[in-house]
Amino acid sequence: MHVPDGFIDAPTSAVTGVVAAGALAVSLRGARRELGEERAAPLAGLVAAFIFAVQMLNFPVAAGTSGHLLGGALAAILVGPCTAVLCVSVVLLMQGVLFADGGLTALGVNITDMALTTTVVSYAVFRGLLALLPRTRRSVTAASFVAALVSVPAAAVVFTLIYAIGGTTNVSLGKVATAMIGVHVLIGIGEAVITALTVGAVVAVRPDLVYGARGLRQRLQLRVNGELVDAPAPTPVAARTSRRTLWITGLVTSLVLAGFVSFYASANPDGLEKVAHDQGIDRKAERHASADSPLADYGVKDVSDARLSGGLAGVIGVGVTVVAGSAVFWAVRRRRAVPAEA
Repeated sequence: MHVPDGFIDAPTSAVTGVVAAGALAVSLRGARRELGEERAAPLAGLVAAFIFAVQMLNFPVAAGTSGHLLGGALAAILVGPCTAVLCVSVVLLMQGVLFADGGLTALGVNITDMALTTTVVSYAVFRGLLALLPRTRRSVTAASFVAALVSVPAAAVVFTLIYAIGGTTNVSLGKVATAMIGVHVLIGIGEAVITALTVGAVVAVRPDLVYGARGLRQRLQLRVNGELVDAPAPTPVAARTSRRTLWITGLVTSLVLAGFVSFYASANPDGLEKVAHDQGIDRKAERHASADSPLADYGVKDVSDARLSGGLAGVIGVGVTVVAGSAVFWAVRRRRAVPAEA
């Protein structure tokens, strides 16, 4: 759902840029609370890198159409909603500047749609479901599935609204809405599966590191002489996987996905590209400002072998994203710590 330059007019792009800037400012303040420990910054950077890697894995959803992870729900559940907005925004910035994926003048549109909308909608659904479900790890996984599923068509709705306000082509809004929402419901299923599998895997080994799983443990109560009393707190059990092991495993997984598995991803256009082509939304699309980047279109310039070129681009993208993301979150965490030290 990366919106290219030229789909949305300049005034609307500017307004969404202001909305995105405001969302980032609020998210920076909120992320300082969510990144409670200094070691949480590298984990948040890893989440950004993982989202970048998985977004390279387009999966088929319908005849001639593919989809890929948006990542807002996954990031919100793993590291918190405010940190999630920053995670997805870092990914979008890296993709736009280095890989010519998503317009630079449309960056505000993309952050508003892919980072802000997916995070807010998915986390609201996630928390609402947890309030109704039994407080277990399975509930976290199930709620993450539904939250991710809902977040993708929600982003399609927001794009349709933005297009209704500032679209550069005269296309029936009803046709755009029907096509966008229809295909992104299917893409949402893939998003839900990826999100639930990832959250479930992390919850299984380190539930304490999953932001959305915090506070799920209910104190065991025993009936004594007809009254319910709190049972003694159990002795803490050592984590089965250390933070360092989890981080290394996640990074290696991201590198393998982006550097090798991505070669086998679907080559079909994604949901927005397909709808834009079929409905004529792309008639005024503009050449990307980073079209001459050495990594444009997820390939390394002057490397003729397609497999090697795409693999190197993926590895570079993961590396740059994890470094940039970790630096951003470390700086955010550092600013939180300064007042306490003063």
